[in-house]
Formats: sequence, structure tokens, C-alpha cells
Amino acid sequence: MLEHKSALIAMSGGVDSSLAAYFMLKNGYRCEGTTMRLYRNEDLGRCGFHTCCSQRDIEDASEVAFQLDMPYAVLDFTLDFRQQIIEKFIRIYEGGGTPNPCIDCNRYMKFDKLLQFAHEKKLHYVVTGHYARIEWDEGLGRYLLKKARDDSKDQSYALYTMTQKQLAHTLFPLGDLQKKQVRQVADQLHFTNARKHDSQDICFVPDGDYTKFMEEYTGRQYPCGDFLDQKGNIVGRHTGAVRYTLGQRKGLGLAMGVPVYVCGKSMEHNTVTVGAEAALYSKALLAEDMNWISFESLDKPIRVQGKTRYRQTEQWATVYPLDDGRVRVEFDAPQRAITAGQALVLYDGDVVVGGGTIVTALFE
Repeated sequence: MLEHKSALIAMSGGVDSSLAAYFMLKNGYRCEGTTMRLYRNEDLGRCGFHTCCSQRDIEDASEVAFQLDMPYAVLDFTLDFRQQIIEKFIRIYEGGGTPNPCIDCNRYMKFDKLLQFAHEKKLHYVVTGHYARIEWDEGLGRYLLKKARDDSKDQSYALYTMTQKQLAHTLFPLGDLQKKQVRQVADQLHFTNARKHDSQDICFVPDGDYTKFMEEYTGRQYPCGDFLDQKGNIVGRHTGAVRYTLGQRKGLGLAMGVPVYVCGKSMEHNTVTVGAEAALYSKALLAEDMNWISFESLDKPIRVQGKTRYRQTEQWATVYPLDDGRVRVEFDAPQRAITAGQALVLYDGDVVVGGGTIVTALFE
């Protein structure tokens, strides 16, 4: 039997999860803190990198837990993280897409492994420092995921994979707060991480050089190949197709008289196609692996707003269900650089309707 007013606090070592722990304790919950150890390369945790779950973050989380007089433990998920996050990250890049490992970490680590652990400890909730809100809708009979009050910190895009069970057993204490309020309270409590930078980088690629990481991890080298124009003519040499992302302009090393952008890649032929920025725009896409939150499944077209990148403003679109479970999304206005592997997240106002993984942009 789970004790209702009990929670496992997922502590990243940052100020947000530390304040989440403080608020839960203040509201009378029995809490235990934990940090997930996701990798063992201690060099990733050296000062100057704004990541999460490094050795330094573990030490910061432990210190806050001690200050709050809260039980604390480190959980070793290195094997799961390697298999489910890192290897998928590499597979998508090698397949020509652009992965989003933070979404996968939320899906397979925070709200799967941690929820299992919480229930083993007879704790009812998993609590994180995410900026988002969860509400029960009596009319729908479903839990809803909503945007945070602080638009500048909203993280609902990265949480679209949450299931009804996970939403029922998750709390986001910071969802109604502004970031500046969180830092003010942390200062008043004299938390050691009150002014710590927010995580910005992929935790296992803290210097941003994902190709170098992939080469070291796999032992493979990614060979040079041809840059092509949109007519198929060779216009230069690239340093490995995995190094380039759709929409990229900088670092191409091409002198073509006009600005050119990465418009496509063929991993099979190791070519990168470049062209004018206008070639990046499309009005439709296919998405798969859909997770619906506002309803059980989609059986008819719906009008929603959607975005294909974390920092993008939502755009009006119509979503059409397909027989194979995928969806076709047609935007009212052309969208720039719709990229395979990235997340499509759909909104109805501040409510996350659902989301999925982009398969391809559709050019008509």
C-alpha cells in the first residue's frame, strides 16, 4: 500500500529539484531524495559544463538533502542509460536524423525507472523540478499535462511522452512559479546551488561535439563525402554526413556566391545536399510513436497548434490519423527545417494534446 503523502524527489543537483524537495517537505510529505547516476566518465562533470547528473551534481544534491534532513540515495542506471539513451542517440544520428535524448531520458529514466523504484519504496509520487503542470480533468476523466506559468521556462514539450499512470503519480511543485521566485527562495534557504547555472548541454556530450563522442564510443570513423547542390552536382567535400543538421549554414566551408543551407542528407551514399533557405520550408510532416494525453486515441482530424522544436512558437495545424497509427500534420504556414528524429508536440491552448517522433517532412 502506497502512503499517499509520500514522494521520491528526483534531484538533479540543480536549484529547481532542490526547491521541489523543500516545497514537498513543507507541505507535509514524507520524502526521500535520489539522483540517477547515468554515466561514469567523471570528466563530464568538471566545472564549466552546464550538464546534469555529473559527480558534482550528485554532491550538490546530497548536500541539499542533508540540509533538508531528508534520506538520500544514488541510483545506478548507467547500463539502462547506455542501452536506451546513448545507443539510440547514435542510431538516429547514423540514420540521418537528429535525436532528442532529453525527451528519451524523461521517458525511459525519470518517469519509468524512478516510478518503479518509488513504488518499491512505498512512495506514492515521483517529484521533479520540471516547469509544467499536471491537472485532473473530471469531465474527461483524464490527467492533463499543461504548460508552466513561466513561459520562458516551460518544459512541457519534453514531457509529452508521459502516460496516464505516470501523470497520476507525478508532481511538479514549480509549475505555478516563476524561475526568479525559485532562486529567491533558494537564496533565503542558503542552498549551495541557489545560483548554479541551469543545465544546457546533453549530459553525456558536455562540450557539444557529439560526433567526437560517437567516434570514441563506437570506435567508428565517419568518412568524408560529397556536398551536392539540389541538381545533384558535386560542389565540395564534407567531413562526414553525421556532422551536419538540417538547416545548418555555418561551418560548411563552401563558397558558392550565395548563402546555402543543409537541405538533406543521404547516409547510404554519404552525401549532404545544400541549397537556398527556401528549400527548407514545408507545410506537412509524418509522425509516429504517438502518445495521446487529452484522449485515448485519435480517430478523426483535429485542429491544434504544434511545434517541431523545443524553442519554436506553436503553429496552427490540422492533424490527420493514418491507418498505421502514424499521423499526417498539415500546417497552415510553411515550417522551417522539419527534422526527422525530433519531437512533434501538439497543444490546445496550454494543454498538451499529445506528441510523437517526426519521420519526415513532406514536400508537395
